[in-house]
Amino acid sequence: MIDPRILRDDPDRVRAAQAKRGLSDEVVDRALSADTARRAAIVAFEAKRGEQKRLGKLIPQAQGEEKQALLAQTKTLSAEVKEAEAAQGAAEEEWQQALLSIPNLAEDDVPAGGEDDYVVLETVGTPAEFDFEPRDHIELGRLLGAIDLERGAKVSGSRFYFLTGVGAELEFALINLANETARDFGFTQVIAPSMVKPRAMDGTGFLGQAADDVYRIEGQDMYLVGTSEVPMAAYHSDEILDGASLPLRYAAFSPCFRKEAGSHGKDTKGIIRVHWFDKVEMFVYSTTEDSYAEHRRLLEIEKAFLDKLELAYQVIDVAAGDLGLSAQRKFDCEAWIPTQGRYRELTSTSNCTEFQTRRLDTRGRFGEEVKAISTLNGTLCAITRTIVAILETHQQADGSVRVPKALQPFLGGREVLTPVVA
Repeated sequence: MIDPRILRDDPDRVRAAQAKRGLSDEVVDRALSADTARRAAIVAFEAKRGEQKRLGKLIPQAQGEEKQALLAQTKTLSAEVKEAEAAQGAAEEEWQQALLSIPNLAEDDVPAGGEDDYVVLETVGTPAEFDFEPRDHIELGRLLGAIDLERGAKVSGSRFYFLTGVGAELEFALINLANETARDFGFTQVIAPSMVKPRAMDGTGFLGQAADDVYRIEGQDMYLVGTSEVPMAAYHSDEILDGASLPLRYAAFSPCFRKEAGSHGKDTKGIIRVHWFDKVEMFVYSTTEDSYAEHRRLLEIEKAFLDKLELAYQVIDVAAGDLGLSAQRKFDCEAWIPTQGRYRELTSTSNCTEFQTRRLDTRGRFGEEVKAISTLNGTLCAITRTIVAILETHQQADGSVRVPKALQPFLGGREVLTPVVA
């Protein structure tokens, strides 16, 4: 959640941030009103408690009718104290709910607007051109014996798939290359759980605007994660970290599950938009002061990984209305998909500043001071979309696919993937 002091001291900044996202500022007024009510409720409760304590000291000294009167007054006051305490609790809950519903304040340089209002920061590489009619990843996957969509749908339903043969080998190769890259940049490798408690999901902001895209496990108070950002953000929850140890950099592998709510009719074929995929995600705990440089570092690592795969891509500065609840700023790398004639998101990196750590009570100790720290996340490799980009970009006229040099050691030295069916 945002720093409450910003809301109290500079509410117009929060209103402007809401407007930049295209959201109503009604929640700002509601939160301020709730804060006022909460403070008044605290004062009322403390006053009643103080009076109760004062009477408690007088009773042992009183006798006869005076003592009986004080006891009767104490009984009445006890009920009033309980009522005041309940009112304080309700006011605190209203304040917390209002505060939790306010998104992170977008950085000043973030473009205003929605999904289509991003700004292209950089274009890297030249989109592939062919002297033949290029095949899409569905056809290439069939020729290579790499992707089985029909049996995926038969077994699990729409937006599921099997990776078979070189398709499965490609996944393992990409994971190994991603892990090697992460190690080279000083990340600790993690295999993270794919099921989490509600606090982890809510603490990262995924039960807010993204709640409709989350799988809840019926009969259990658990959720399937849509990204290992969720368990990694909760990894150090309720802890005070040694400030001298920061930044802490993790690269976590996990399956990811998404309902793809609101995507009806979008990318219904193939493996671009699916309900499950595997991913290697970078996650960092940092001081807030250093988080901005750390964010750029994550972007450079993502670019280095795409360069190894010899892909053409563009880097975009995501507009405020498309940031999600927790991000202050987000950069996406979008790879060129030849048969679609456009760039599609492959990686994304967000600076969430103190938004998640305040919700999950993760802080840092710096000498005698304990204060909030920041979290950042960045996709290193989302498997299915990366396979799409590799197959389509590096395809050849006979349906074979050239293997990027960096991937070859993880594919037994193969330079080309050849068709296995006509």
